[in-house]
Amino acid sequence: MLLVSEPILGHEEQAALADVIGSGWITMGQRVRTFEEAFASAHAKPDAVAVNSCTAALHLILAAFGIGPGDEVLVPSLTFVATANSVVYTGARPVFVDIEGLDTPFMSLADAAAKCTAKTKAVIVVHFAGYLVDKERWQQFASERGLYLIEDAAHAAGADKAGAIGDAAAFSFYGNKNMTTAEGGAVIASDPRVLDTIRQMRQHGMTTGTFQRFSSRQSTYDVTMLGFNYRMDELRAALGLVQLQHLAEWNAKRKTLTRHYMDLLYERCPGVLTPFRKSQGSSSSNHIMPIVLPDKSVRQDVVDKLRDRGIQTTIHYPPAHLFSFYREKYPTAPLPLTEEFAQRELTLPLHPRLEREHIQKVTRALAEALAQ
Repeated sequence: MLLVSEPILGHEEQAALADVIGSGWITMGQRVRTFEEAFASAHAKPDAVAVNSCTAALHLILAAFGIGPGDEVLVPSLTFVATANSVVYTGARPVFVDIEGLDTPFMSLADAAAKCTAKTKAVIVVHFAGYLVDKERWQQFASERGLYLIEDAAHAAGADKAGAIGDAAAFSFYGNKNMTTAEGGAVIASDPRVLDTIRQMRQHGMTTGTFQRFSSRQSTYDVTMLGFNYRMDELRAALGLVQLQHLAEWNAKRKTLTRHYMDLLYERCPGVLTPFRKSQGSSSSNHIMPIVLPDKSVRQDVVDKLRDRGIQTTIHYPPAHLFSFYREKYPTAPLPLTEEFAQRELTLPLHPRLEREHIQKVTRALAEALAQ
């Protein structure tokens, strides 16, 4: 089976985990700090805060900016549900925004502007598929309205300028991401004071952590804010340090495979739309390979035919505003472009274990499935 995503894990990761276990210190300690510094450096930033998920990262960013009850946050509906959930965690209201178009499934600036109110305090932009949103346009949008600009960079680890667009960015190291710690995430922020607040909030609001008290021989601490248990542990940090060393190489492989996909899809599947085709050459981590099927095709038939050929596919994403929870609690007007994209989108296999012959197989099978 050619999988949509597949992590690369081997002897280096095993040795790193064994070192942690042998050390006797497995919860948050010096390896977490080393990983934070290395991840920040890889994104040309002075510092980062590692946490246990990208969801936690988004929640902490919003909390650190003081987002809460009575506030509204603009979010795309075309995203993993965690983007909207993180807003609800703070007591604020997520306001769902449509996408620009089927070939550019970023959050629409025009629709975002139409949905701004006096209650709007922030906007979360998603670097869908690893492609970065337009920096200048979104910075101007947020600046003119006095909004916090937050990057959901779950797809964008290692992409040039990821984390340099907004006031803060949240990254994911889930098992299907370009680099993984199994579960995990990180925050990059432009203001070091925001990072300091997030660093304290991730550990219950305590002024010192267990490793700090152990190292300094101080056993007391204070709690000066409401915090959460969002810490990363040493095992995940050890995995992250190994994975980070290969991230640039793996992203380069993804870029090569994506270009091969684009060429073959154009040649073999003329009715298929490939989002971001015009963006090739711009900054991207090339996290996933989304396509938009012809409007007359039956997606489940295509899925089944590819599955029969040993090719897994998936969908990115069911619209968040159509989930039962959000329909009932935060009803919104239809988002026609988001809904059409979600009905026709199909994600093809893309990860560094693939080779050009695999892309040949997938595109050939897709062309045959569509022809049938």
